[in-house]
Amino acid sequence: MTLPSILYGLFLLSVVGLYWAIERRSVRIWLVIIASIVFYTSLQVHYVPLMLVLVGLNFWLGRVLTMPADWRVPNEQWQMAEQASYRRRRYWLALGIALNVLLLLGFKYIETWLRLLVPSGLNPEIAAGSWLAIAFPLGLSFFTFECIAYLVDVYRGAPATRNLPEFAAYKLYFPKLISGPITRFHAFNSQLTTEASLNFNWAVEGLWLIGIGAIKKVLIADHIGTLVNLSFDNLPRAGSWDVWLAIFAYGLQLYLDFSGYVDVARGSALLMGINLPQNFNFPYLTTSIADFWRRWHITLGDWLRNYLYFPLGGSRQGLTRTALNLMIVMLIAGVWHGNTWGFVIWGGIHGLALVVHRVNHQLSESWAPLQKFWTQPWGWLAAWGVTQFFVFFSWLFFRLPEPQQFSLAVQKLWGVSSDVQFAQKVYVESLGLTATQLWILLWALMGIMALTGFAQHQLKLQLNWPVKLLLVPLLLFTAWQLAPSETLSFIYFDF
Repeated sequence: MTLPSILYGLFLLSVVGLYWAIERRSVRIWLVIIASIVFYTSLQVHYVPLMLVLVGLNFWLGRVLTMPADWRVPNEQWQMAEQASYRRRRYWLALGIALNVLLLLGFKYIETWLRLLVPSGLNPEIAAGSWLAIAFPLGLSFFTFECIAYLVDVYRGAPATRNLPEFAAYKLYFPKLISGPITRFHAFNSQLTTEASLNFNWAVEGLWLIGIGAIKKVLIADHIGTLVNLSFDNLPRAGSWDVWLAIFAYGLQLYLDFSGYVDVARGSALLMGINLPQNFNFPYLTTSIADFWRRWHITLGDWLRNYLYFPLGGSRQGLTRTALNLMIVMLIAGVWHGNTWGFVIWGGIHGLALVVHRVNHQLSESWAPLQKFWTQPWGWLAAWGVTQFFVFFSWLFFRLPEPQQFSLAVQKLWGVSSDVQFAQKVYVESLGLTATQLWILLWALMGIMALTGFAQHQLKLQLNWPVKLLLVPLLLFTAWQLAPSETLSFIYFDF
């Protein structure tokens, strides 16, 4: 079952009904575990044992990290015992991180390993293809990031849980299991273990998020995905105008697809009295790349900042070291997304943009005219334009990560006319619209997002609960009736 779908809706209603019918907290936790295993079994039953082993392994590592120094040593040897305990804990942390990272890289780069290890007489394409259909466990990247965050938090002084079912419920919690949002154990567990009753306002908000998520994913993102797939599948015949349209469309598709999933996940959790962290906050309205990363995939940005950027030194060691740290973090983010050069370039573009933003920030502090420029309306508009150009241009390498793909697309960005049949086949016959009409529709979508963001952030306007409750059935029915004939899988399932 996938989010959102009729089967998932029936599953969620069953779980929520049982969850609130059960009064004992311990039984509720076991219900969450069993429901999550059933959910994952419906997607990849062959990886359920792996997930359970990882839960047990990281639970045990957390316990090991909190083992105290030997208190039986004489007083004069206590300091040495403390130092030995510190070295031991650092060793176990390094081992835990290494095991999680190596497992993730092992699966993510399995095609590379197969190409290196298959006999020379066997076609590597065939060998790789026979494995790749089941190669990557869904949700492993988010699962691994949460495990690393938990181990580091325990190493830094947070208490390790002594309750394996609570840890398993956190790790396997089905709304966030596949594509996040990345959640910290202690924040999640405090909500799971609190004796709470069903909150009416949270229930309405949960249903509203599920309805909005369905509209984003099924009604809008999947229809845009049809345009994106048709354009990039016919890239050799496309012109510059077509490539830019496809890039713009893909940026919107990716945002609506991923944020739609998170909306459904957060809405599902709210129905069970759990508030998962927000993951998107109108990122395409930002005027700096730093602000973009504070609003795009927020939990990943927090993870990169807390567990990579700060340990590397952050911005405490001068501009040069700060720039190096930013590039390292974003290159790692690129490698995390995939094993081809396109993802590395994507990370490098964002790293470079962050460095330019940091340099501009320092120059603005020392040069008043530049600082004044950025505060003017035209400065704000320029900042928004430059930021979003970097962001959308980088999506090209995200969507076409193979060198032969993105190199062809880059060659077509300027001064290339499309094949005479491209517009007719892709736009008119397949979509029933011209390229100009598609541009207008996509910019209208951007306008709707801008108005929504302005209403929420500047005017502080929100729909009240009766309106939301009345609109939820309409949203779900509309998404169901107007969905494309072929529903596309979530883009971030690949990561």
